[in-house]
Amino acid sequence: MRSTYLLCYDICDDKRLKKVFKTIRRRGDHLQYSIFECQLSQSELLALREELRAIINYAHDQVMFVNLGPSEGRGERVIETLGLPYSPIDLPCFVV
Repeated sequence: MRSTYLLCYDICDDKRLKKVFKTIRRRGDHLQYSIFECQLSQSELLALREELRAIINYAHDQVMFVNLGPSEGRGERVIETLGLPYSPIDLPCFVV
């Protein structure tokens, strides 16, 4: 069974930031700067965690996994904002 996760990260080094972005981008939808929505099975979640463990610096970086529950039966995605409206990011993100 797949679950939907909100992944948020705060990475202090540009090189690690680029690697984390690319790693998560392969598995999820880029919502906003350092926020992704991913639908993952338990084995995919474990594999992603292992990949990220090999990249981040535990003393300086953070990756947060927020479990939003089962993907099946969730209905349509609802994103509400305050301020600027949400717009999907379809353009590539470049970290310089």
